[in-house]
This record gives sequence, C-alpha cells and structure tokens, in this order.
Amino acid sequence: MRKYAVQTILIVLVIVAGIFVFRGRNNAEYIKIAGFAQGTSYHITYKSKWGENLKNEIDTLLADFDKSFSTYLPASIISGINTNNTDIVINKDFKKLFDKSHEVYMATDGAFDITVAPIVNAWGFGFTERSDVDSLLIDSLLQYVGMDKVKIEKGKVVKEHKEIMLDANAIAQGYSVDVTAAFLDKKGIRNYLVEIGGEIRTRGVNDKGEIWKIGLDKPVEKNLVPGTYLQAVLQLKDRSLATSGNYRKFYEKDGVKYVHSIDPKSGYPVLKNLLSVTVLANDCMTADAYATAFMVMGIEKSMAFLYEHKELDAYLIYSDEKGDYQVFITEGLRKDIVK
Repeated sequence: MRKYAVQTILIVLVIVAGIFVFRGRNNAEYIKIAGFAQGTSYHITYKSKWGENLKNEIDTLLADFDKSFSTYLPASIISGINTNNTDIVINKDFKKLFDKSHEVYMATDGAFDITVAPIVNAWGFGFTERSDVDSLLIDSLLQYVGMDKVKIEKGKVVKEHKEIMLDANAIAQGYSVDVTAAFLDKKGIRNYLVEIGGEIRTRGVNDKGEIWKIGLDKPVEKNLVPGTYLQAVLQLKDRSLATSGNYRKFYEKDGVKYVHSIDPKSGYPVLKNLLSVTVLANDCMTADAYATAFMVMGIEKSMAFLYEHKELDAYLIYSDEKGDYQVFITEGLRKDIVK
C-alpha cells in the first residue's frame, strides 16, 4: 500500500482528534492522544489506571521507528540499503519486517514485493521524482524486482544488483501499529485502540465497556473526507485491521488515470475491478501486507486465497461487469458487521 509518507486510505474511527482525558467505568481514565508521524496522523485511546499521558513516549517511539523504515530520511536503515552503504547493519525490527515481507511474497506468488521500489518511483508514487514511463523503462527496471534477489546475511541485506531498492511503505505502517500496541502492552494497558494512518489494532473495550467499532469508507472518488460516506461499521476485538484502495491516491495524465497499486510482475498500475480491501489479522503488519497484495491479485484470486487462509478475514468491495458495487465478506467477519 502506498501510504507510509502520504496516507491515502483512512478508516473512520469513533474517536476525536486531540489530547484529553475522560472518566470511564470503575473510575479509571480513558486517555486520547493524537499527533503526526510517518507523514500522516495517529489517534490512540487507552484506559489508564493512573491517568498517565504517554504521548511524548509514543512520539519518541514512532520517531525511532522512522529511523529504520523511512525512505525520506537519508540516515535511515532502509535509505542506507538503497544507496548501497555497506556499513548498514539491520536491527531486529528490520529483520522482522523483512521476514514477514518474504513470507507474504511467497504466499501470494510475488503479488506483495518490497523490492518494487524502482518501478513505484518511476510511476511517481514513491520517494523520487516521476519518470517518463514507457515499456522500455519498465522492462529495464523489472530485472531489479523480486525478493528472491535479496537476502539477509550476518545482519546485512545483500542484493544481487546494486540497483535494487526496498520500499516498506506497504507494510511498515501496519508494523508501527504493532510496535505501539506492544509498548502499551508492556505498560500493563489492557484496553486500547491504536490507529496510525488508518491502520488499526484494538484490545479490550472502549470507555462504554463495548467492543471497539470501526467505520469503513465507501471507495468513491468524491469521498475525500473520511467518514462522509460509510460503507459499513464493524466491531474489532483484539485484532488488527488495514485497508488499501485506489480511489484516493491516483493522478491523471493525457486523459489516462494512473493508480498507486503497482503489479510487481508486470510493472504497471493495477487495472482490476477490486476497489477497496480491508483485511483483519492478529497483527497489523500481516493485515497491511495482505491488503496490498489483494489489490494486486484482484477479486477472484483474493477470494480463492481467503477461502484457503481462514486466519485472515476481509471485506472486499469491487465492481461487477455492469459497474455496480458488490461486496465479498469472509464468513468469520460477517458476525462482526454491526451496520
């Protein structure tokens, strides 16, 4: 998903941006904090027995996270790898993300691939200026795409070609949600909602003692403000959720619409009828990666994959042959749709 620096698919939360404290049940305090990280916004709500405001610590945590995965920070680990700095040694977070990326790459037959960076950059959805794309350029760049061309040896990322570049935007934001949730877990917090750029993880219940409820936007181009048009509302209990779609992040050139979902195999923007994908998983990094992969795979392949992988749930919105909206909802998710 192209959304680490500029988030394009936002999920409406039943929370209000800001920093304040209010009383919940059992005289405990539910605290809401909000801020900016990774080129997008975050909103976190948690129940604190002592009324502890953790904003400063979380801001520091997310800033440190950027030092590993932000392609906009020249001194980050991923930037060093992309510029072939042989002194760069990865940390445990980078290895965990790399291993998960390879896992999803293999499971989806390459539909998810963090080495697609050179092509994403060429189309203007990455961290460099857009190129004048033609078939010759795409063909020349495809030789540098494929996670089978990179590996980790002795704490370093080894690339077959120096032109290979990594872009973790389609998975890192989900991972940042997991890292933040783990921080809250270590603090002994058992009721929380973490949202960063639309990716979400919940635990426990809200201030009303109810399961957290999340709104999903309709995938229509005029729906530029999250929450204006809702597709559905679902309850999310002790799980993670990520969404990807092409209805907000695109550009038009010479009358042609170019979307941000790029097929790593063809090197071209996806032209399938799948409009929006919401994936639920136990961790947000997994949900984020599969949301991206399904946009590339399309509705038929995604449905077939989900039938075989019951550990995932999904809400898919697609257009039929008449151009009408249709939805596919996994059986495991149907019971959690409340509106």
